[in-house]
Amino acid sequence: MAVLKSDNYHDEQNRQNVIKIRAVMDTLPPFCKSFFRGIEEYTSTRTRLAYAYDIRLFFEFLHEKNSFCSKMNITEFPISILDQIGREDIEEYLEYITLYQKDGKEIANEERGKARKLAALRTFYNYYFQNEQIQKNTAALVPLPKRHEKEIIRLEPNEVAILLDQVEAGTKLTGKELTYHKKTKIRDVALLSLLLGTGIRVSECVGLDINDVDFDNGGIKIRRKGGYEAVVYFGDEVEIALLDYLEQREQMIPVSGHENALFLSLQNKRINVRSVEMLVKKYASRVTTLKKITPHKLRSTYGTNLYKESGDIYLVADVLGHKDVNTTKKHYAALEDERRRKAANIVKLREP
Repeated sequence: MAVLKSDNYHDEQNRQNVIKIRAVMDTLPPFCKSFFRGIEEYTSTRTRLAYAYDIRLFFEFLHEKNSFCSKMNITEFPISILDQIGREDIEEYLEYITLYQKDGKEIANEERGKARKLAALRTFYNYYFQNEQIQKNTAALVPLPKRHEKEIIRLEPNEVAILLDQVEAGTKLTGKELTYHKKTKIRDVALLSLLLGTGIRVSECVGLDINDVDFDNGGIKIRRKGGYEAVVYFGDEVEIALLDYLEQREQMIPVSGHENALFLSLQNKRINVRSVEMLVKKYASRVTTLKKITPHKLRSTYGTNLYKESGDIYLVADVLGHKDVNTTKKHYAALEDERRRKAANIVKLREP
């Protein structure tokens, strides 16, 4: 039988995720298979893989800490075990994952991580409860951990200019870094300009193919979280940076299977998320030492600038690919409050 292999980034990522999901499934109780089949239609492979890891962690906790569950292997757990687990067991699980050891490493979870893992467990329980395979929906009884929203870190306009100047000049790089900089400068300027000028996610950026860029209409076709496609438009500065890079890109010889990738690594393979995170960290650390700048912070920077210029929170939500505008409002609440304060003096009751 022939092995089908696609050089499409998103198809390959999904293929790898499916392989990982199947590997995790082999370590879970057999009844879990129906859950993953049941949610397949409306979830991405990335989401299902995250659920698989979180559910496995829950069963590992039960196997280690619960006297009844420790008597059998995880793969022997019957579905009835879900009805035997009480609310207190799940609360103890959440306390456990605050700090635990796995494979010789110490792993910590704050409110966000614990909330995500409980959400996965709620979805898991709810599936079997709705299908009348268990009597109790115990996970639904446990409230989500209260999350303390952190202040959004973003670059100020002058910091954006300094960052791009640094990417071009490389004046603060070490001697070794400068050696690589000569080879990657044009690519890095294009990549950083694209992130700062469109607000796309780093995963969306590394997944871009050459033919996803449409200079006639000034847009790029990206694959959003959830798998749907969208077009995001870019301005003149981004266009110039991309054209400069593509001129260099034409002289590069990609490794087989990476011919369509827009951004290539020094190994002439599609650049990956980790590499983009590292190059952002490298340049940003020369611009500001007070802010921890990541690709996601560049996305926040774009969202802030777009909202300040447009005042349209729905436009910001649409461009950033937020399914719920309330997510956007939550992130930019401080800016909305600032606009409301300014509005207080816009309407005049009497002419001066």
